[in-house]
Amino acid sequence: MSSSKEQASISQVMCFLHEWDQGSKTVRSRMLSDFLAKNTGKTCPELELEFAQVASLFLARLTAWIRLTYMFGTCLDLQLRAVGVFLSANSSHQYMIEFLEVGGVLTLLEILGQDILKEGDKTEALHLLQIIANAGQKYKELICESYGVKAVAECLAKSETEGTQENAAALLESLAHGNPKYQNQVYKGLIALLTCTSPRAQQLVLQILRIVQPIVKTAHHSIVEPLLNLLRSLHLEVQYEAIELITELMQSEVRLALLRGLVAFLKPTKQRNPKHKILEDPEVAKMTDSLPVLLQQAASAKTIRILAQRSEEISKELLSLRVIHHLLFAMGNQEHADSQRQASLALEHFVRMYPVVEEHVRRALGTRLFESFMHNADVLHLNMDDIQADILCSNKVNISCVLEDQNSNS
Repeated sequence: MSSSKEQASISQVMCFLHEWDQGSKTVRSRMLSDFLAKNTGKTCPELELEFAQVASLFLARLTAWIRLTYMFGTCLDLQLRAVGVFLSANSSHQYMIEFLEVGGVLTLLEILGQDILKEGDKTEALHLLQIIANAGQKYKELICESYGVKAVAECLAKSETEGTQENAAALLESLAHGNPKYQNQVYKGLIALLTCTSPRAQQLVLQILRIVQPIVKTAHHSIVEPLLNLLRSLHLEVQYEAIELITELMQSEVRLALLRGLVAFLKPTKQRNPKHKILEDPEVAKMTDSLPVLLQQAASAKTIRILAQRSEEISKELLSLRVIHHLLFAMGNQEHADSQRQASLALEHFVRMYPVVEEHVRRALGTRLFESFMHNADVLHLNMDDIQADILCSNKVNISCVLEDQNSNS
């Protein structure tokens, strides 16, 4: 570039910066729109050529304006997208360093925590954080050191739009990869998110946990209760992901705790109390939401069947936990047909696998009901009367004792 052209370019940039410094919100918004239209997708050398080798001067002004005005949402979408032009440009390492040195990460994380800001602004902030995280391990560590895991997790839990939720989830997953110093912090943050109320967020967190669990290797005991509680979900996609994660945790330290929980949920407390008495007692009414408990019972029976079909070792472990007694109880629960159906299908597996189970179940069901069960366990509950249901709910079957006797004799 000739000297005269250089001078003309520098003069043009100085006029641009002067207009920015003197401009109102309206003027700056127009300038940002023009900047995005002309420079989106450009590389670092192309941006430097556009700004006569002083693009950093505009980035500094842009960053300062964001810090001063982000709490008011002033042109925030345009501001963040403009920063994205710098951070996403090829060979943009110097721009990223400059942005981080003036507290860029903290500003983005603070944006996530502002309830008054638009979801789209938070999505854009998450996008910039993702760009920073993608730059390497030390940048992921910087985000985590700035309490980024907490901020992103809270954003995911509170967000009302799928776009923001998905971006927050993707960032949490990214922070768990190639970040050994903080991967456990991310893992525990994900476990804490299992108690959030958004079904979509729950589904996303379960999916990420299935990816992150092999990275951290050791399963934390705190995952057991919130994970099992998700079997109460009214949303089948959440139940599905919960069951998949439970299945994958069968090779971990929390296996026994999960199996015990699944068996216990087949026989929920107060399940057989008459409905009118529950409603008459306000204290019990506050504590008991019958539908989620029934959904959890059915989902537990389904999960037990899946686990038992995949592993004989787990089948025997379940037998030692008195799973047959509990499945028979669930089969007698006439308040929820799906609990009866799922328990019947799970029980069928054990009956066909173990003669000792068949003998005890035949005795508990009676000849006629047992024959109907063996013919089509899927619809057994349709042929069950109140007396038979009560008999199943009061059964005393204890296969674990028989197994212990067999093991001692052998």
